[in-house]
This record gives sequence, structure tokens and C-alpha cells, in this order.
Amino acid sequence: MAPAARGPVWIMARHQLAARGRRGRTWANPAGNLAATLLLPDPGPIRDAALRSFVAALALYDACVASTGHSQGVSLKWPNDVLLNGGKLAGILLESAGVAGTVQHLAIGVGVNLVTAPGADQVEPGALRPVSLVAETGTAVTEDDFLTELAVAYDRYEQQFRAFGFDPIRRTWLDRATRLGKVVTARTSTAATIGIFETVDGDGQLVLVTPGGRIRIPAADVYF
Repeated sequence: MAPAARGPVWIMARHQLAARGRRGRTWANPAGNLAATLLLPDPGPIRDAALRSFVAALALYDACVASTGHSQGVSLKWPNDVLLNGGKLAGILLESAGVAGTVQHLAIGVGVNLVTAPGADQVEPGALRPVSLVAETGTAVTEDDFLTELAVAYDRYEQQFRAFGFDPIRRTWLDRATRLGKVVTARTSTAATIGIFETVDGDGQLVLVTPGGRIRIPAADVYF
């Protein structure tokens, strides 16, 4: 489908047999939760393609606010999670296709626990507790209605990103970030770095202030 797409296309799955998250992790997606992918042709340079996770995070934030009527308890966790009352509500997964170092198509997958969240025993040790929108807010939202809000919000931020670059997106994301100015642990497959979450830089990297100095981390899982 990707080669034939001439413009952004949202695809929603009513049922998934093998949903997955970052680093190949399993993503539980019971009926009633949202599983959708935005197919974005010609997303620009590789760097810009990767920064779309911040665009998608802002769109998810706004969709949550529009669906529930308030922003209390909604926050963003680097690199690509949406939290509600301190628990994980939604995740984002980027996949790209291209040739010769260029990105021709970008797939932005989102999963949102609208009605059901996995149990604590279904996530890895140290991970945030999964939460659902209805359990935390009392607001029941259908997949179709949430996707409508998400698509409108994403288009607004995408146009801003294309017109003005990453900096306005970055500043808005930081305004909604969790744990900013506090100690976090960033873990990769080979190391763990503990430091104060200072900011996100112009390349989307996590910037931590550690006893050994300021460290920029391009990819990791964050724990606190």
C-alpha cells in the first residue's frame, strides 16, 4: 500500500493478531482500544522522519484533552509515550522505508488504551503501570471518535513542523514533559545512565546532567 499512497493515510485495525511495540516488545491490544497507523509519504530527511515521534506525541496529548475535556494528569515521556495520572496510556512506534539513505515512506503506529489496560504482570519489571482512558477519567471514547481527534491534531502539528521546523514542536513537547528537571535513568542494551533530565535538544536527543557532565542520549528507555 505504501508505494501507492500519494498523501497521508490513516489506517485503523479493529483486531490485531501480533501487535508490537518498541524493540520488538509485545503490545496488548484488546477490542475497543485504538491501534492505528499513519502512512506518511515523503517525510523529508532521515532526521526529520525520526522527529515525527514528537509530532505524534503532541497530537495524542491533544486528542486525549479533546476527548475528555481536560488536560489534568496527561503528560509526555521521552521518547514516545503518553502518560495519564503517572501510568502509560499510549505508545508510538516509527518504521520507515526508503532507498539510498532516503526515507520515502514513514509509518507512525500508535496504540492507545481506551477501554482496557494490560495487568502489571504483563509488562517488564520497572515499567510504568499501564492505564486506560476510561478507568482513569470515567470517559468512554470509541476508536473512531478518538482517531478523528487524533488525525485533526496530527495534521495541525505536521503543518507547523513543515513550516517552522522542530523547535516549536520541541518547546511545546517540553511544556508537557514528565520528569523535566528530575532524576531519571536512561537504559540501553549495554548501559544505564542516571542524571537530571535537563531538556531535549534540537535533534530530539535526551539531555541528562550527570556527575560526569552533560550527556546526550539518542535512544534509550527511560525509568523513574
